[in-house]
Amino acid sequence: MTSANISPVEIMADLNARGQMLEDTDWHIHQLYDGLLAGATTVRATFHRYVIDANRDPEGASLYPGQNTTGLVPLTNFDGEGIWTREPDAAEIAARCAAFHAPYHAALAAQMERVRARHGIAILYDCHSIRSEIPFLFEGTLPDFNIGTNLGTTCAPEIEQATFEICEQAAGFRSVLNGRFKGGWTTRHYGRPDEGFHAIQMELAQSTHLQTQSLPFAYDTARAETLRPILARVLTKLAELAPTLRGM
Repeated sequence: MTSANISPVEIMADLNARGQMLEDTDWHIHQLYDGLLAGATTVRATFHRYVIDANRDPEGASLYPGQNTTGLVPLTNFDGEGIWTREPDAAEIAARCAAFHAPYHAALAAQMERVRARHGIAILYDCHSIRSEIPFLFEGTLPDFNIGTNLGTTCAPEIEQATFEICEQAAGFRSVLNGRFKGGWTTRHYGRPDEGFHAIQMELAQSTHLQTQSLPFAYDTARAETLRPILARVLTKLAELAPTLRGM
């Protein structure tokens, strides 16, 4: 199998029954954020994390050494259960990296460079979602807003502080900064504040905007319409902050 003829459909056909449930999808994120910030540039992966995870180190290094997690090409779901009828070998993983992971990040890097060249600064807001309760990955129930900056290293402190304050002040929601999720590889790789590249990850609990009783999770308009104004305030604030951070 070469990178030129890899088909996501063929790859997904190798998933077992549990894998084909696609439980670990960032469901409806594009719909949730649609229209919240005019003029924002969007780079969106068109392949599932089971094909290859765009938010993992292409060299395979763990984001959270010593903790349960999933790899560049997950062999299990977030519950630790196998998802393949035929697990991909090293050669196939390398081919998927060339066919999907590398082009996605080439596109993202190009946009980061373009925005910085135009404005003197680029802020990457990396948006994700995850189930609220996954004992294999974390204890208890996840907060609603899980903000990651790799302990403050991926963005200016003003970006981190503003995002956290808006989420903290949102009535009826819980938030955490650099808790279980401190930002994935994307945030850590692109977050270079001294070069004018800032990155922050927002991992939303899916209970904030989805009907989570049965798979596939459906978009819950009522819940989403409560959440969307908060996300809009975050994005608007980051856009307002950007000119003040130029040249830092």
